[in-house]
Amino acid sequence: MSRPMLVFDMDGVLVEVKESYRESIRATVQHFTGREPSHALIQDYKNRGGWNNDWKLSQELCRIEGHHIAYDTVIEVFNQYFFGHDGVPGLILRERWIDSNGVLSRLNDRFDFAVFTGRLQQEARITLARFATHLRFAEVIGDDDVSRSKPDPEGLLTLQSRHNVVYYLGDTVDDARAAAAARVPFIAITAPGGDFSGLAPAHFLTSINELETIL
Repeated sequence: MSRPMLVFDMDGVLVEVKESYRESIRATVQHFTGREPSHALIQDYKNRGGWNNDWKLSQELCRIEGHHIAYDTVIEVFNQYFFGHDGVPGLILRERWIDSNGVLSRLNDRFDFAVFTGRLQQEARITLARFATHLRFAEVIGDDDVSRSKPDPEGLLTLQSRHNVVYYLGDTVDDARAAAAARVPFIAITAPGGDFSGLAPAHFLTSINELETIL
């Protein structure tokens, strides 16, 4: 029988992204509107669900300020902030790996690992290559690997068809809804301001550093 598998979302679960993806949203919106949205407003949208795509969220935050920006234009500017442009380092370099006590290395001896993330495959691979070469991930499924983004469970269902998935770990409503639709037990990483009202995670943790307390 195959080993049990833990599936991780990436942002807010494996990697702290407040200063990378979240800050790229703020910088992009300020670029087009002259106003920088608060972290609380961004978290509010994440809590509503349906805003897993940071490009679309950036476009929406511009729209509510009265600026209708073409989606491709939003992507171009967002990526300049995120990856860097004209010699300015990208905000991706501000990301921080959350595992600070070796918990993932220990659990990787007992569980297979996979990632199901709203990032594109290439972006996920860049971060794993930077922080996690010591870990073994059987599969990485990005947003460009599925036909329907989270909260659709397509990525989890694909992993279920190939592996013995026992938990999905995520930090947003969309992660929880994907897990529920795939009937995979969900471990909620409760980011500050996060709200899982109406959902029923199997466990709540404040960080993956606590993961061994329930496994």
